[in-house]
Amino acid sequence: MADAELGFHSAIAQCARSLENLEACLQKAERYAHDRKFDVGVLMSGRLAPDMQPFVYQVQSACDYVKHAAGWLAGEAPPKHADTETTVGEIRERISKTVAYVSSVSPARYDRAAAQKIALPWAPGKVIGREDYLLQVAIPNIYFHLAMAYAILRHNGVDIGKMDFLGPMNFVEA
Repeated sequence: MADAELGFHSAIAQCARSLENLEACLQKAERYAHDRKFDVGVLMSGRLAPDMQPFVYQVQSACDYVKHAAGWLAGEAPPKHADTETTVGEIRERISKTVAYVSSVSPARYDRAAAQKIALPWAPGKVIGREDYLLQVAIPNIYFHLAMAYAILRHNGVDIGKMDFLGPMNFVEA
């Protein structure tokens, strides 16, 4: 297996891990709503500015970019998920389905698609190389939408910080 394929696998695995970190933030959001006696569902429509997409869209988009990256970089069609989520439970399920799909794509599957070029739905007639797609499209968009979701929760008072965004770290002996 080539180093590039292992790199693709590692990059996508890190993005999936970031989705799991967001799921942990959702747990904190539920506790926050419970403690303050309001319906956590109101956070699903939260936004930072009137012209931006709401929280639920941010999570849907982050999931889409992660699963598209895994599929397209492996030369496969990623699964389709309808954008019908309205509750925290449904958003959690979407995150779970995305992480499960990404986890099912082995490094060897990225190797099979070494010459793969990515056709982007929003750029008809154009293609982009796999590495450029990962670095110029997928990763920036994944982290943009994750950061917006995190910021919306924080803006609405959920007690989360940078370490919640980063998630647990695997420290080793010095």
